[in-house]
Amino acid sequence: MTELEEDIWRPHVTVATVVPRDGRFLLVEEDVRGRTVLNQPAGHLEPDESLHDAAVRETLEETGWDVTLTCLLGVQQWRSPSGSQFVRFTFGADALRHHDDRPLDTGILQALWLTHEEIRAAAAKLRSPLVLASIDDWLAGRRLPLDSVRSFITAP
Repeated sequence: MTELEEDIWRPHVTVATVVPRDGRFLLVEEDVRGRTVLNQPAGHLEPDESLHDAAVRETLEETGWDVTLTCLLGVQQWRSPSGSQFVRFTFGADALRHHDDRPLDTGILQALWLTHEEIRAAAAKLRSPLVLASIDDWLAGRRLPLDSVRSFITAP
């Protein structure tokens, strides 16, 4: 039996970064359908974009921080309470430079640097269980080489 293109299931492909600095982690406070939540800098992969480039772009757009990726923390699969399904590529990154005057993406209220304890205490406000799981992975020393994810997309 041949599958039709429209019959193929497609989860949302997203990226996120865990950015540690001085015992704190870079998070965003954002408004999601009227609810204020905490999340890593994260977002959707765009057409013809590498996963690496998407992670760097989303971090800049949501926090005003330039980052350099250091590792892949992992690939996570999640179903939201609404039933949407996601495959998220989570990267570790170093903060390089902050652009104070850069406007943040629509819906982003502010960028925050929080400790692991502060994030754990705010568990009810986390956008998904992936937020704390990713930070726990970082703290546990999980590090995969960046070239574990490679792009073979060439410019159109």
